[in-house]
Amino acid sequence: MLRLAPTVRLLQAPLRGWAIPKAHITAKPAKTPTSPKEQTIGLSVTFLSFLLPAGWVLYHLDNYKKSSAA
Repeated sequence: MLRLAPTVRLLQAPLRGWAIPKAHITAKPAKTPTSPKEQTIGLSVTFLSFLLPAGWVLYHLDNYKKSSAA
């Protein structure tokens, strides 16, 4: 057990010197508020970017099965 302590200290030594920067989080309102139209467009584009490729694959799943079976 006595030999374990120096080994642990040796492994922890590089971690002591690292400086982790703090995140700049503020509770202030945005300088330029986002309009409901901009929010709707942003959310729509985000959801479509995930759903369209998945829908494409599901729609063409039979084609993928047939081509891999040959």
